[in-house]
Amino acid sequence: MDTYDVVVVGAGPGGYVAAIRCAQLGLKTACVESWRNAKGDAALGGTCLNVGCIPSKALLDSSHHYEHLRKHAKDHGISTGEVAIDIAVMQKRKDKIVHTLTQGIGALFKKNGVQWVQGHGQLQPGLEVAVLDQAGKESARLKASHIIVATGSVPAQIPPAPVDQQRVVDSTGALAFDAVPARLGIIGAGVIGLELGSVWRRLGSAVTIFEALPGFLAGADQDVAKEAQKLLTKQGLDIRLGAKVTQVLADADGVTVDVEIGGASQQERFDKLIVAVGRSPNTAGLNAAAAGLALDARGFIEVDAHGRTSVPGIFAVGDVVKGPMLAHKASEEGIAVAELIAGQQPHIDHTNIPWVIYTWPEIAWAGATEQALKAANRPCKVGRFPFLASGRARAMGDTDGFIKIISDAVTDAVLGVHIIGPAASELVAEAVIAMEFGASSEDIARTVHAHPTLSEGMHEAALGVDGRMIHL
Repeated sequence: MDTYDVVVVGAGPGGYVAAIRCAQLGLKTACVESWRNAKGDAALGGTCLNVGCIPSKALLDSSHHYEHLRKHAKDHGISTGEVAIDIAVMQKRKDKIVHTLTQGIGALFKKNGVQWVQGHGQLQPGLEVAVLDQAGKESARLKASHIIVATGSVPAQIPPAPVDQQRVVDSTGALAFDAVPARLGIIGAGVIGLELGSVWRRLGSAVTIFEALPGFLAGADQDVAKEAQKLLTKQGLDIRLGAKVTQVLADADGVTVDVEIGGASQQERFDKLIVAVGRSPNTAGLNAAAAGLALDARGFIEVDAHGRTSVPGIFAVGDVVKGPMLAHKASEEGIAVAELIAGQQPHIDHTNIPWVIYTWPEIAWAGATEQALKAANRPCKVGRFPFLASGRARAMGDTDGFIKIISDAVTDAVLGVHIIGPAASELVAEAVIAMEFGASSEDIARTVHAHPTLSEGMHEAALGVDGRMIHL
């Protein structure tokens, strides 16, 4: 039996980052990962790098270029003639990106001295991890002083729509289409549904999205949500709210979907159907109960504010614990736990974790929404600057959306920043830094921003909190 200071179970953004940080801190570390790619090869990176964040962004980028050439290049005086898309080449590019990055994690493991143990990690009493091969037989047993569980999440399922990865697919299957579906249905108007819907709409699909909730992007600031719904609908996404899917029947030619909207039954026909109703913690097969771990009713591992589970010496991070299912949240939790094990005193402010939806325009936010602050009876001030008034956005030809800054009405501390517009995923970082340092809107307003840049919109929105915007 091999003995380690730390054994990490799972090599996604939470696990591989935790393993590297543990090794950097001088801890003898092993990382157990069972993932195999479509070719059957062992791979690091978990869902995010293999069938999540990275491949979806690759397809989003490719489809964005395609749509730009078809619809917007002429505005720049660029004539292209007939534009065509080769899905096989696009998918090959995506796969190459994934391969490069997953191989890169292996190189990082070697550089930092992390031992990669291939197989399925199963917790055992006494701080041990059994490693099972593809046949389910134990191939190794690891003893640890500390264990970090980072097994991530899996696509959530709903009874009316069983996934067969042929006609009815989850997010993994939706990243691997070899042709553009003429008619594409999606269940769920969350991050995954909107991003995948955007990819295939740009490439030519007629996309219909069914969302069971009556409101659109309920977790986002409602000013942003309303703007996003308007813009995405204008682009061609058919978004139907309050839509309860009751039955899905797949056959050789397509998929029939029965749905109830406003008490009335409807039936729609699609070539493909994507089930994008969220994700569930990946605790099945972990042997959590036998190891003594406490799980909540939804299957999440229960942890304290420092990632400690109910079993001394075992920690859990990322999607397998409560909180937003975000890769960067998992990574920071992995680092924090590694540093805690090494005797340091790390800290994560979960209130300032940024959210991003990679549609176009992008949607990003951090901190509190205006509706949440009003519900808490906390007086606030708001500054809002549209990209329509941004010189850089005008030059780019991307003027949809706005930046919204919310500050405390008394102290002027920035409480939330909400963005819909070009490069929102990059702009939100300034907001996170500002809130981490306890900045006021006045601080942002007094900070010189380069001209002409999109970030000037942040400066103007901060000025707008006190009603003194210059360019609007």
